[in-house]
Amino acid sequence: MTRPAKPAPAIPPANSDLPDGAEHQFLRLMSHEMRTPLNGVIGMLGLLTRTRLDGAQRAYAEAARQSAEHLLGLVNDLLDYARLEAGKLEFDAAPVDIEGLVRSVAELLSPRAHEKGLELVWSVAPDAVDVMADEGRLRQVLFNLAGNAVKFTETGGVHISVERMPRSAGRPRLAFIVDDTGPGIPTEARTRIFEEFGHVDASDATRFGGAGLGLAVVKRLADAMAGKVTVGNRPGGKGSRFRFEASFPATPEAIERGCPLQGHSIAVLSPDDLVRQAAIAQIEASGGTVYPGAPIILVDHALAAVAGQAMAPRPEKGRAIVLLRPSERDLIARYRTAGFHGYLIKPLRRASLAERVLAVANPTTLQMPGLPPPPPADDDRVTPVRFAGTRVLLVEDNPVGALLAATLLRREGCAVETAASGDEAVAALMRARYDMVFMDMRMPGMDGPTATRAIRARGDATPIVALTANAFAEDRRACLEAGMDDHLVKPLEPESLRRILARWTNRQTRAKVVNE
Repeated sequence: MTRPAKPAPAIPPANSDLPDGAEHQFLRLMSHEMRTPLNGVIGMLGLLTRTRLDGAQRAYAEAARQSAEHLLGLVNDLLDYARLEAGKLEFDAAPVDIEGLVRSVAELLSPRAHEKGLELVWSVAPDAVDVMADEGRLRQVLFNLAGNAVKFTETGGVHISVERMPRSAGRPRLAFIVDDTGPGIPTEARTRIFEEFGHVDASDATRFGGAGLGLAVVKRLADAMAGKVTVGNRPGGKGSRFRFEASFPATPEAIERGCPLQGHSIAVLSPDDLVRQAAIAQIEASGGTVYPGAPIILVDHALAAVAGQAMAPRPEKGRAIVLLRPSERDLIARYRTAGFHGYLIKPLRRASLAERVLAVANPTTLQMPGLPPPPPADDDRVTPVRFAGTRVLLVEDNPVGALLAATLLRREGCAVETAASGDEAVAALMRARYDMVFMDMRMPGMDGPTATRAIRARGDATPIVALTANAFAEDRRACLEAGMDDHLVKPLEPESLRRILARWTNRQTRAKVVNE
């Protein structure tokens, strides 16, 4: 089938006065056109590294992937900054789950941190209530600050936390804090790093990569939210503390997070100060207390390296729960055999921590008469999830993007059919039923939102997830307004794809081909 070519974007002349909205539309178009081929390169190199390669070939592929990711980062920074320069910054206030926001940023960055041997942890103070804000903008601020900390930290780790400032009862003033154990920021450079193309040292751009725009974007966003961003020394140790403060309206009728660990005492054993601090903060935010002789002990697997052993030693007294990274999932069975009563995955989730501690402390609370107590559910970050038999319609006009997405979906066990346009997608859903649809946003002819509206107009409620090269807030709104259920930003990653599949596929009902 011949695909119609996309028209090349018209480049506005330098220093021209563009009609209202034209410059913004140009930025969105350029964002898509520049990111799409880069996403294809990164995705295909990712597939290549999962094939059988010798040592030299793997090193070449990894180097190419890292270079492409670096280039994508530069493109993202430049486009973000261009949007700010164009004055096209819009804020869409909606209820923000502060704990969910911080957790998602931490889990998104944790693979990058773990690859460097760093710990990445998070905590939210119990009085840091949910607020009305633009979640996408808050996420960008937090992601840029934490991503910057991971980039420049070589040993130790990064701690993302949120506190509520005193005397802010009517309109909560929150402080989003990123602590790292990196080299720190000299006093004379603390203003310069928030400027365009600013670095602590001129050699940083060469040694670490980056255009020096990430923190400049943070400063612009902070100013636009009537907040402030500062940097100083990390209290109690070497490293930096970045702090973003702003006031927000409280979410109407906000639900309190609760204190499920009220009355429970837990000990924390870890060689890493940040892991220990974050675990203590999460325990106390859940109503628990921490002291060394507690009957339940959280034991960090990192103690194994300190002891020169393959596994962390089990405490002689009490019930122990081991803390593992996702890559250490193979040790779960061995720790259970060694007498540990459970595991938690880092970065710790407060809800999972509370659930696991309660299960260990009260093993009979959920017990049915005559049956052993059910164990807590396994963490989704280590549970292998397969989607054998899941019927997926993939709508993507770019051949490289279609090949990448189809390959990743088939590796998860999905049965994949493809369509190259919105018209083909509408026709396919009239002919057959699917468990899920992945829909590209920009296609020649009928685009993704238009196709989705046509599908919804027929009463079809099949979950539709947008595939977009843009991370703009207006693109996410366009997805939802068209009737889509969710969105994925390219390049597609196996972990994010699995999360979307798990969220939207119905395991009980498999789609069947409709008889014509």
